[in-house]
Amino acid sequence: MQKLSPQVLNRATLDRQWLLRRHDATALEAIEHLVGLQAQSPQAPYVGLWTRLANFRAEELSDLLESRQAVRGSMMRATIHLTSSRDFLAFRPLIQPRLEREVYQNITYGRHRLEGLDMDAVLSAGIARMTESPATAAQLRTHLSTLWPDRDPAALAHAVRCLLPTLQVPPRGLWNRSGHPTLTTADLWLTSPTGPAAPTTPALPTTPGQSNPSVPPNSPDALILRYLAAYGPASVADAQTWSGLTRLSEIFDRLDLRTYTDATTGRTLYDLPHLSLPTDDIEPPTRFLPEYDNLLLSHADRTRFITPTTRASLALHDVLTKGTLLHNGQATALWKLTKSKSTATLEISPFTPIPPSAWTTITPEAQALLTFTAPNTTHNIKRITP
Repeated sequence: MQKLSPQVLNRATLDRQWLLRRHDATALEAIEHLVGLQAQSPQAPYVGLWTRLANFRAEELSDLLESRQAVRGSMMRATIHLTSSRDFLAFRPLIQPRLEREVYQNITYGRHRLEGLDMDAVLSAGIARMTESPATAAQLRTHLSTLWPDRDPAALAHAVRCLLPTLQVPPRGLWNRSGHPTLTTADLWLTSPTGPAAPTTPALPTTPGQSNPSVPPNSPDALILRYLAAYGPASVADAQTWSGLTRLSEIFDRLDLRTYTDATTGRTLYDLPHLSLPTDDIEPPTRFLPEYDNLLLSHADRTRFITPTTRASLALHDVLTKGTLLHNGQATALWKLTKSKSTATLEISPFTPIPPSAWTTITPEAQALLTFTAPNTTHNIKRITP
């Protein structure tokens, strides 16, 4: 079995993530190729698409959300994801076990607070409130507390948010817009007479040489194939980390997949048979990733992007939850953007040494990020000394 070095894995996943070159594709095509982008930071997907697409405009994503072709809701790892409406309808039911664990094993909202409840009645009450209009968490708490006055209103609202296929509706998630998370269900939002109904049968990505043609498009098998197309080669544990699901080994076993060996850990890695790997001598471009970018969150073993030295010297939470600079394919710095009416400043804080020559590629990309995020302001790039 062929052994794959960390550098080969790095280049392969960067290629699948559209980070070796910007692709000439639509925002919807990118969202579906990536099987969604993590989006609890509402503006993060805009940077995530900008760094992957050749001609991305922020208005394109806002239009997808307003036309209901894309949605924001609880998906992988029980976190807010931006997905196409097709993918949400197809894959949200598969993620239900992870959302149930989020409710019943939650220390703050679950366990004893929900014991003895008729949960079907609670969910029906939540649907009834959201049928009147999309509701904030506070509005759900108020509504549910009148029906179950002896229960924790926050726990009731949390159960409704997670156990139902809820979505956060615009203006939340629109470019340079704000608003409290306001919830409705996929059924209400995607079949509303005021908005287009989403197709209910998403197609698998059309890739040449597809070796699993009989896989239903809304099945767990399809979910794994889509994951490998965007994040592979990967292990079973990697797929479980990405999805938040467990016991995926049997799915991998029944699919027609190519196998490799991780040269560092000896783990078995799986991939789609028709996809080739790029050579490890490709020089990756500098890329700015937004906070919570899926590239850094979707593998159990993150050493293909975060070296053990980096992980030992820096809080992993910072790398995963803040804007990250990729240089030579590795996470090397954090970045933060601050804006006023007339000025935008991009602070870059290296956590590993960056040679002076590297700034010849970092600076133009930083300027491009400022132009995208704050086009009509004075731009400053500030290097923070580690």
